[in-house]
Amino acid sequence: MPAISRPTSKDVAQEAGVSQSTVSLVLGGKWTGRVSPATARSVRIAAERLGYRPNKAARNLRLGTTRTVLLMVPTLTAPFFGPVYTGAARVAARHGFGVVVSTWPEDDPAGTGETVDRTPRNGPWASPHEAIDGILASSMAASTTATTVGGALREYRLTPAVMLDSGPAGDRVPTVDFGVADGMRAIVEHLAALGHRRIGHVAAAVDQWTFRTRADALTAAVTALPGGTVTRASCMIDVTSAKDAAGRLLDRSDRPTALVCDDDLIAAGAYKAARARGLDVPADLSVTGFDDVLLATALEPELTTVRLPAEELGTQGMTALLDLLAGRRPPPRTLPGELIVRGSTAPPAPGDKDPRTP
Repeated sequence: MPAISRPTSKDVAQEAGVSQSTVSLVLGGKWTGRVSPATARSVRIAAERLGYRPNKAARNLRLGTTRTVLLMVPTLTAPFFGPVYTGAARVAARHGFGVVVSTWPEDDPAGTGETVDRTPRNGPWASPHEAIDGILASSMAASTTATTVGGALREYRLTPAVMLDSGPAGDRVPTVDFGVADGMRAIVEHLAALGHRRIGHVAAAVDQWTFRTRADALTAAVTALPGGTVTRASCMIDVTSAKDAAGRLLDRSDRPTALVCDDDLIAAGAYKAARARGLDVPADLSVTGFDDVLLATALEPELTTVRLPAEELGTQGMTALLDLLAGRRPPPRTLPGELIVRGSTAPPAPGDKDPRTP
């Protein structure tokens, strides 16, 4: 069976009795003042009659662009990054761009980006400048510098890039971050108002700006309280690892009356550790999380946590990247979090309350 040929702009030009350049102007929306309305109408009618659809790939090739953005994330399994993609893709689609997602290279799990310019040419990172127009780099390692990122991207002529949830970068790379320090301070303020002074921090053992900032803000806020103390145990963002870390804190002679967890999944591990020791949440132990993913309301009791606007992060990141592609320089942006108080926090048990607490 012979292949069915697809109508071309030349076919439309012949059908309408005009030149191919006129067809390009009309169908590209650039005809005003250069082509008469009657001619433009006849071109559109001819294109519709023939069933002509512009070949976007060929057009982008001529323009030296693919209309594609790469979103780099640490993992595809964490529920947090789905809304980030949704926000970015929605804005991108309105401007004729697509978004593809990938994780940081396997031999660079911390996300430093250093593997970019040493990957073989036939690898997945081969000639990325030929495949994408810009990068949204999310949740990079705290040790990564804007110089490293900018240098790696310039090596591949990918200067349009925006860093998401990765911390300040000076004027080298535009950034969109969360106000995680304020979020952690809000948690401490909430727990302190309930009467808690012995705070345990179940910290993510991940080298990212966001987690270092959370730890620093928590420590500063708790130690500023009269009688406030912080004990800390680290874990991976995994229920089993979090259960073990929380258990180490709960087995101390000076057991915390509240556990502050860096992530909602870590909080689920803290729940398991508490119940394994016969402790009730929140009567015997208050627990808080961070992010407010769907898991937060699946736990029983529902989790007090900080809601981070993940979809808005993708939206603002893509908006900033489009500004870059248009030759503008977007300013740094910070998105505030919101403390969501649910059933996992309560005043400490009478025997655990610090006598100095009002």
